[in-house]
Amino acid sequence: MSGLIEGLPDAVALRCLARVPFYLYPKLELVSRSWRAAIRGSELFKARQEVGSAEELLCVCAYDPENLWQMYDPLRDLWITLPVLPSKVRHLAYFGVVSTGGKLYVLGGGSDDVDPLTGDQDGSFATDEVWSYDPIMRRWAQRASMVLPRAMFACCVSKGKIIVAGGFTSCRKSISQAEMYDPEKDVWIPIPDLHRTHNSACSGLVIGGKVHVLHKGLSTVQVLDHIGSGWTVEDYGWLQGPMAVVQGALYVMSHGLIVKQEKEVSKVVISASEFRRRIGFAMTGLRDEIYVIGGVIGPDRFNWDIKPMSDVDILTVGGNRPTWRQAASMTKCRGTIFGCTQLRI
Repeated sequence: MSGLIEGLPDAVALRCLARVPFYLYPKLELVSRSWRAAIRGSELFKARQEVGSAEELLCVCAYDPENLWQMYDPLRDLWITLPVLPSKVRHLAYFGVVSTGGKLYVLGGGSDDVDPLTGDQDGSFATDEVWSYDPIMRRWAQRASMVLPRAMFACCVSKGKIIVAGGFTSCRKSISQAEMYDPEKDVWIPIPDLHRTHNSACSGLVIGGKVHVLHKGLSTVQVLDHIGSGWTVEDYGWLQGPMAVVQGALYVMSHGLIVKQEKEVSKVVISASEFRRRIGFAMTGLRDEIYVIGGVIGPDRFNWDIKPMSDVDILTVGGNRPTWRQAASMTKCRGTIFGCTQLRI
């Protein structure tokens, strides 16, 4: 990499390129071979962090099209389509998805492709495979497999490490085992098991630097503060429903309302009655906003049709008066959302 910008040292030129919005990088690569090498180099990601030009994007995967991911740029209200995930599992679903170190990680899961005659899920209910997507290189790479195949499990990032816990493994057996992945070393290690397992899907949240594992239908939460101390069981009495963490606070959609949850205290923020018929959507937080993405409009007694949706609704909760607005709809993905996470690059 030499002579990026005439008259400037390459180190300075790289910092100039780092200030260009991410969505323009494919066009910058066309300028010259040296620019292409710079755009696809690891130093650019570091430079973006140093100059304060890192961007926060949303990554989304839905039922349709199969194994396709899109990224949303909130500053430009723009959707970017990624290469198809090269997994051999058809309609990969029930996986864990997180991001760390500027990369997207898709972990485990199983097939949602059901044989209408046998009911089999493409022969794969739970897999141990792990994929990472590098948005700078624009390609997927297979990483070290998890210790156990699992689906419908809790998946979080804590201090740069990926933690997975619970869920179901092969033969649809619920498990309590947990493990941790080091992205830099590409290594998985077992960590203390959950205290309890339950015959239901579980999910994970990080609040106050602690990992929280929630099982559907249970009021208790299993909390991990330090790996060495193991898990503790707490009963916060949290409401059931889709959840999102915004600026360290937990929000729940329950009974047509958005509720801010603080330990045992619940505070109604705003109505969400328009989502009562919408199922299978993702709810996630980004900056000071809650995003409700995709899903389907289910049948009712007057209409048996199922309508896949690509809509994106945003609730700003950071101001004095929470307000809903609509963003650009997904351009490719639609229907039930299989995975959604934030990506900082």
